[in-house]
Amino acid sequence: MRIRIGFEIVHAFPQPTPLLAVLNVHPSREKDLLIADRITAWPHTPITTYLDGFGNVCSRMVAPAGDFTLQTDALVADSGEPDLYAPDAAHIAVQDLPDDALIYLLGSRYCETDRMSETAWSLFGDTPVGWARVQAIVDYVHDRISFGYEHARATKSAYEAHEERRGVCRDFAHLAVTLCRCMNIPARYATGYLGDIGVPKDPAPMDFSAWFEAYLGGRWYTFDARHNRRRIGRIVMGRGRDAADVALTNTFGPGELKSFKVWTDEVTV
Repeated sequence: MRIRIGFEIVHAFPQPTPLLAVLNVHPSREKDLLIADRITAWPHTPITTYLDGFGNVCSRMVAPAGDFTLQTDALVADSGEPDLYAPDAAHIAVQDLPDDALIYLLGSRYCETDRMSETAWSLFGDTPVGWARVQAIVDYVHDRISFGYEHARATKSAYEAHEERRGVCRDFAHLAVTLCRCMNIPARYATGYLGDIGVPKDPAPMDFSAWFEAYLGGRWYTFDARHNRRRIGRIVMGRGRDAADVALTNTFGPGELKSFKVWTDEVTV
C-alpha cells in the first residue's frame, strides 16, 4: 500500500520569530518513504534539523514577519496491516524494565499520575495484568470521553479530561497514558498521520492524530483510546512523554495560526 501524506500550515508573525517544528515522519518509518517528506517554507527560509532526546526529527528556523507557510507532500509505503494485536503480551515488573522505559512511568506536563493514581487502582487493580489491563484502560477512556473538536484546549490535562468527560484525540491519549503509568505500565504519547483507510470516511477536515504506546512483553505496542480499534496506515511523526514533547510547532514570540491543512490518502493508481 502507498499513502500520500502532507500538510500546509500558515502562520502570521508581526516580527521575525524563531520556530521549532516536529512535522517530519519519525526516523523509524524513514525507510518507508518513497518520496521524502522534505519541509519547505515560503517565503524561503533556511531550515536545519536535529534529533531530540526522544529520537524525533526537529526542524528549527526563524520565520520572517508576515504570512509564513510550511508544507510538505510525501509518499509512504505501508504494509496495509492493522495495528499489532498481542493478547499474550505480558506485564513487566518495574524492577525488570529497561532503563529507557522508566521515564514513561513518571508524571509529566499533561499526565498527572499523582492526581490519578487512586482512581486508577480502584478501577483497574483487579483486572488481569498485561495486555488485558491496557485494553481495559483503553475501553474505559473510550467510553469516558466524548470526542469533539469544540472541546479542544491546549492546556487541558489528563485529570481535567477525565473530569470534564470530553476532548479530542490528544486528551484520550493523555488519559490512557496516565492510567497506564499509574498501574506501573510504561506508556508514551505518539502523534502522526492516520487517514480514513479501511474505515468509513470522516466528513470532518483531516487532521493529525494522537494515540499511545504501551510497553509489554519487551516491546512497544500501539493503542488508540479514541477509536478503540485496530487501524491501517498509521504513520508516526513523534513520540514523547506527552503532547508537550511533540508539539507540532513551538513559536518563540507572538503569532497567529491562519490556515491548517493535512492530507493522508491511500494511492490506488
